Amino acid sequence: EIYAENLGKGVYLQQDLGDDTLYDRLLVIRGAGGTFPERLMEMYKQVLDDLPRFQVTAAIDLDYSICYPRSCFDRQSIRWDLNYFKYHFLKLISVDFDEQDLEDDFDRITRFLLETETHYFLYRDFQSRNIMWYGGRPYYIDYQGGRKGALQYDVASLLQDAKADIPWGIRDKLLDHYINVVGTYMPVQCKSFLTYYYGYALVRLMQSLGSYGYRWLYEGKSHFLTSISHGIRNLEGLIERADLPIKLPALNRVCLPIELEWSVSFLVKIHKPKKHWTCLTICVQI
Repeated sequence: EIYAENLGKGVYLQQDLGDDTLYDRLLVIRGAGGTFPERLMEMYKQVLDDLPRFQVTAAIDLDYSICYPRSCFDRQSIRWDLNYFKYHFLKLISVDFDEQDLEDDFDRITRFLLETETHYFLYRDFQSRNIMWYGGRPYYIDYQGGRKGALQYDVASLLQDAKADIPWGIRDKLLDHYINVVGTYMPVQCKSFLTYYYGYALVRLMQSLGSYGYRWLYEGKSHFLTSISHGIRNLEGLIERADLPIKLPALNRVCLPIELEWSVSFLVKIHKPKKHWTCLTICVQI
């Protein structure tokens, strides 16, 4: 809430939501046992009840021309995400791939994803660390990258959040809940929605892996190593569940060896003067 403002002087007084996020709540409630109790399930359902208000209701009269850096999650945006995965993750862990074959797969999945409706508001970074928990309810931050796009992307961002590590059975139940909620706003064809959902989930997860690789290797944030491990497990689970109506042979060949490559290779970063970086791959014999 904005309590007071003086736009002429560029100042405003804003409510302080504290430091507690949905991710913090998740860690506390799950505890050492690692279970996903009903209390946590209800919190996520509360968040998913709110999501269509952003996507559908707010989208009705939103001026997308002022969205940054692009007004919609279009072909260019998708390719940026896919290339982030290629250059900041695949090349990082030294997975062999044919550049042109992979680019052909990127073209195929991009064309496929843009076949669905893309005139809703896409929050872009809808995940547990961007949801504050205050006074028993969620508040939402970090939506400044929002733009026009498909419904599936944001719910995939929340449920495929690597560090949240939500059990797959719980993800399925929460996804069903979300689809039912969206159905109160507009007609939804469940089978079609799910087909595109797994495609957007795959792109979102690849973008996340690229981001984790960049922040670890180039920014020196070692805690992103844990996120990479969770992300790889997510990728394996998604590939098992996704039944896309398009063939992605190069991407499948790339994704299948990722877990093995990550398990046997540790990339050690050495900082040298003038910001020169070298990578040493230490192979562990199994």
